[in-house]
This record gives sequence, structure tokens and C-alpha cells, in this order.
Amino acid sequence: MSASEKQARILNFIRDFIDTRGYPSAVSEIQESCGLSSKSVAEYHLRALEREGKIRRDAETARAIELSGMGRRARSIPLLGTIAAGEPIPVPTADTWQAAPQDVVDVPADLISSAEQVFALRVKGTSMTDALVDDGDVVILQVVNTADDGAMVAAWLTDKQEATLKRLYREPGRVRLQPANQSMAAIYVHPNKVVIQGKVIGVIRKL
Repeated sequence: MSASEKQARILNFIRDFIDTRGYPSAVSEIQESCGLSSKSVAEYHLRALEREGKIRRDAETARAIELSGMGRRARSIPLLGTIAAGEPIPVPTADTWQAAPQDVVDVPADLISSAEQVFALRVKGTSMTDALVDDGDVVILQVVNTADDGAMVAAWLTDKQEATLKRLYREPGRVRLQPANQSMAAIYVHPNKVVIQGKVIGVIRKL
């Protein structure tokens, strides 16, 4: 395969990746999917495409390969820990999710505005599978302290010092945290013993 054919394959992969995922591919993904022998070979072809004006790159930003004319379509946000979608699980302190991130994840820029405070949590458990949120998925949350009934939220249970991912419903004298799994029961708490720390605005599914 000639260099031009390899570069055409790379361009097609980058385009398809962005169309499917909503954010740019990593160099390692280009190498593997396009059958290139090493990351240095992938870099060689990417530099050639950049010189020809077919792509743009930001050397200081991960996943910053853009097709010319498409514009940047990804934003990196902090991955701050794990949230239970099942029985609540303890986390070290009530302000855990304000700590330094474990990692970052890239999300489509059109999913969130630049003004929104957002963070990501990895899901543990299967209580939200009927809402298409499964064990190992990553949920994107907007920082809020209240939400409408029916919203999927990260709820902090102050008396148990535990967190859970559920749908929020207010009932007389209590709050119902409802799973989206018919085999699991709702959690009922006093309104003064639950703190909403974020509402889900997107999901990155585990492949």
C-alpha cells in the first residue's frame, strides 16, 4: 500500500471515528485500526497530512486531531471517581468529587456548553440498565444541588456517608431514589438526609 493510500485510510478512519463517537481519535487508535506498524509510523503520516492542510493538531492536547473544516468537537472533563448504580457504596468524604481527578475523559463539545461545570463518574452496578446505563459506563454530570423529578442524579446519603446513582422523586415527607431495573427496590430517605451533587447529562458507554 502506498503512502497516499495509507493517508487516505487514516483520513477516512478519523472522519468515521468523529462521526461515530463525537470526538477525535487517539494516535494509538489510528495505528491499530489502520494497520500501521508503530505509533511513529502513524505520526509520520499525520505530519504529512498536517503539512497538506488536511488535518489540524494541537500538540499539547490529547485527542486533538481534527479534519480541516470540521472544528474541534471534543472537550476534556475530569473523571472524579466511581458512583454506585446498585446499593450505595461509601466514598471517603462528602466532598470527594471536588478532589483531584483520577483521569480525564473526552466528550462531544456539543453535549455541554463551555460555561457548564461538569464532571464524570464511572458506574459500578446494574441498577440503571433500563435507562441504558450499565456497569463500567461513564456518566457525565452537571454540577447542581437540585433537579426535577425523574432526573438521574448522583445522590449523597449524608447519614450513611454513601453515594448512589438513581432517578430522583419527591414524595410527602421523603425522597425516593428509584433504580431503572425492575429487580431492584427503591431507596427512601428523609429530604434532609440526601444531597444532590450532580445530574446526568450524558453517558459514555463501555464497548
